[in-house]
Amino acid sequence: MSLEKAVEAIIKEAQERGEFDNLKGKGQPIDLSAYFETPEELRLGYSALKSAGFVPPEAELLQEIAALKERLSNTFEEIQRNRIKKIIREKQLQFDILLERQKKHRKR
Repeated sequence: MSLEKAVEAIIKEAQERGEFDNLKGKGQPIDLSAYFETPEELRLGYSALKSAGFVPPEAELLQEIAALKERLSNTFEEIQRNRIKKIIREKQLQFDILLERQKKHRKR
């Protein structure tokens, strides 16, 4: 049996047992924006770190920004909205600075 067929069989068995039924985000489109916002030469390394349970600062900031944007969309009080917008701008600035440092570091 080829490796591909063996993997397919394992996945099919897991599906039959219902192991994929209650996954987070089921039925929702996959948000790949964080993946594509990460510089191409870092994606594989970050993916490996993520699989090991380590989240790099850039990815953590992107997660925080996404959560804040979600919170903003559910907030209707103007004072709270302004506060959340300010935090989003600050987090985005932190993210931009981290990326700029990486670009400068790569040029060396």
